[in-house]
Amino acid sequence: MLITIGLGLVVTTFMGALLWSTLAAILFQPLFQRLLAHWPGRRNRAALVTLLVITVAVIIPALIVGSMVVDQAAGVYGQFRSGQINVASYFEQVHDALPQRLQQVLDNSGFGSFERAQAQLSEAISNSAGMLARRAFSIGANAAAFVLAFGVGLYVTFFLLRDGERLGPAVVGALPLEHRVATRLADKFVTVARATIKGSVVVALVQGALGAVTFWIVGLPAALLWGVLMAIAALLPAIGPAIIWGPVAIYLFATGAIWQAGVVIASGVLVIGLADNILRPMLVGRDTGIPDWLVLVTTLGGIELVGLSGIVVGPIVGALFLTGLGILTEKRLGTRAAEEPARSPSQADPGS
Repeated sequence: MLITIGLGLVVTTFMGALLWSTLAAILFQPLFQRLLAHWPGRRNRAALVTLLVITVAVIIPALIVGSMVVDQAAGVYGQFRSGQINVASYFEQVHDALPQRLQQVLDNSGFGSFERAQAQLSEAISNSAGMLARRAFSIGANAAAFVLAFGVGLYVTFFLLRDGERLGPAVVGALPLEHRVATRLADKFVTVARATIKGSVVVALVQGALGAVTFWIVGLPAALLWGVLMAIAALLPAIGPAIIWGPVAIYLFATGAIWQAGVVIASGVLVIGLADNILRPMLVGRDTGIPDWLVLVTTLGGIELVGLSGIVVGPIVGALFLTGLGILTEKRLGTRAAEEPARSPSQADPGS
């Protein structure tokens, strides 16, 4: 145990890279197996081609989109600082366009005055944009560490793809648990990891892309940035992308952009909203057995604890907890069932 803790401390800098390497190896293992069937015995070639596919299809597009989002976030932050974007005035337009009774309700709730709420909201949005810009500058300042972690991740992914069939059973067999229990936990880990990436991350990316296209059509500035925020919101079951496109539609309606608001609402309900119902059953394949409220709590808590990796770590921890709880319950019920027949003859003797 002490040696394992020491190993964890040694590799803690690359923990995120190792996590995503493991997830990539799990997700693209079917592709590796198909390539291996095409090239029997050429495991190095199959793993290398799979890694090339991952780089071209996933990593390079993610880096391009990420750089564009960083540029837009920095631009929005600069507009906030220069006063070109005045959130308070925008919300004042929405406030003035609302019915008189609703205006009174807003003025009498919250902070006591709508002006103060405007100022607080403007400050919060400005701080959020500033945080994105600071994170972007931080990534640029630590470019060497990022490149190193990125290279380590690719390197480890290659070996996990090539030797995953041997490493997986070896790890499961070394766990200090009954083989059936360890296998069940490992199967749940793989199932939830695949379902989270395919059924949550991919669907969220599709919804974010549809939102970005919609915002670009209606002429909203920084459409890609809003699309990324919509993709993040789509990861949360009880919230969804409507938390982004809903207020945008209200603002467009209140400011007289009727057809733009209609396009946003139609796209949000008919296109973005239905994408989840259509794509998730196709991508997930089977239910992970995690209730939506637990997915929401574990996703938010995971993001707070470990950052972006929490999108996957949170639901996996929640699923493993439920699986472990189910195993303990089965063990306890099995023990009771075994004890009851042993007690029944002795309890029946006095009566007889």
